Amino acid sequence: MKLIFLSVLVMVLITGCERDASDDVTLATFPNVADIFTDAPVGLTDEFFESFDPAFGANTNGFGTDDNEAFEGTTSIRIDVPTPTDPDGGFIGGIFRDRGAGRDLTGYDALTFWAKGSTTAAIGTVGFGSDFVEDKYAVSINDLELSTDWRKYIIPIPDPSKLVQERGMFLFSAGTQSTNGVGFTFWIDELRFESLGTLGQPRPAILGGQDQTAQANVDTSLPIIGLTYTANTGSGQDVTVSATPYYFDFSSSNPFVASVSENGVVTVDGPGENGDNTSLITASVAGVSASGSLTVQATNINVISIFSDVFANVPVDNYNGFYEPFQTTLGGAIDENGNNIIDYTMLNFVAIEYYGREGSGVPPIDATEMTHLHIEFRVNETVDASDYINMELHNNFTLPNGILGSYQISGTDLASNEWVEFDIPLSDFAGLSARDALGMMLFVSDGTISNLSLDNIYFYAEN
Repeated sequence: MKLIFLSVLVMVLITGCERDASDDVTLATFPNVADIFTDAPVGLTDEFFESFDPAFGANTNGFGTDDNEAFEGTTSIRIDVPTPTDPDGGFIGGIFRDRGAGRDLTGYDALTFWAKGSTTAAIGTVGFGSDFVEDKYAVSINDLELSTDWRKYIIPIPDPSKLVQERGMFLFSAGTQSTNGVGFTFWIDELRFESLGTLGQPRPAILGGQDQTAQANVDTSLPIIGLTYTANTGSGQDVTVSATPYYFDFSSSNPFVASVSENGVVTVDGPGENGDNTSLITASVAGVSASGSLTVQATNINVISIFSDVFANVPVDNYNGFYEPFQTTLGGAIDENGNNIIDYTMLNFVAIEYYGREGSGVPPIDATEMTHLHIEFRVNETVDASDYINMELHNNFTLPNGILGSYQISGTDLASNEWVEFDIPLSDFAGLSARDALGMMLFVSDGTISNLSLDNIYFYAEN
């Protein structure tokens, strides 16, 4: 009885203290100004356009205002998109940043603006939440199509409750990819945040909406990628944006195996308990479950990963050396619906190099203790029985006494437009008498297979 009385007394004292503190403390608030540009910039820094770095090709000369074009009022923002060969930079882009400490945008559900182009073209990227500091709550949409008439554009906010102090008011980046290198002009007007109340059917997604599985060693980490948010504007149009992990609330079904940080990095913390070494990683946005998941299996595998979302990768010089003039192969590493893959087109031969070009600091790989090479192929065309892929591993290949090992995969072992996994004993690479300094993996099809995707390339030791 005394213990119960003491517990109640402590609770009363704590509650009383909390009430006194809340009466005395004034929580910081920030202005909820919605307008960004309406005939003039609203509450932005003195030079309200802050360009991307010219050192990376950004052109700072094509931004201004126009008193002869406006959707409403007298003035609009005018952006002249340069050609790729412009000596001052081949694209234009930057941000608008709030002049003060930030704005409270929790009462709005979308960024909206009116825009038109001098021709039908596309703006490469448009969004908000980028302030050139944290970019914590950045949201963007790619390839926004312009008309030569004024049109209203809506970019939904995945979870407005997160934006209690946001400085990144607007972001854009534009080149001439949609106009085959021809420069063009576009105008933006009535740029603001709004509470539309008409956005519906929220559909967040992780990993491109796919259910994926990954094996990973304890104390390794995996990023959650392919984060999107889709909403219907009320007119029947779906708008899908890319969003940072901070909009998402992540969860792990088995904290004895894996945890997820707020920036979407999964860490394998342990082997699990009672024989359960898996954890299901899921997410939600503003209480709405996201499609897609990651099942993490904690393992203890001795792996040297060249390219994989499953394991931490060793440094690589490149995934395509572009050997002129004999190589025709184009492509390299890409993101395909939330999954990183290597995609090649016009393939005759191509190399993945990890031997350390001069100055790169990338060392060759000591695979002496490894027993197998795991690799996955997807031929993105019809496969004939006579097709083939010759694989070569080069050891000390930069030296005169370099060693080459070869292995051929026949077209009969591949499939059209489907992933096929191979676990190849390193002893099957003919001529590979040493593998203490592997530096290059070469793929040769001689054009029998032109379009090829690769994934999950790693050496491992079979127990």
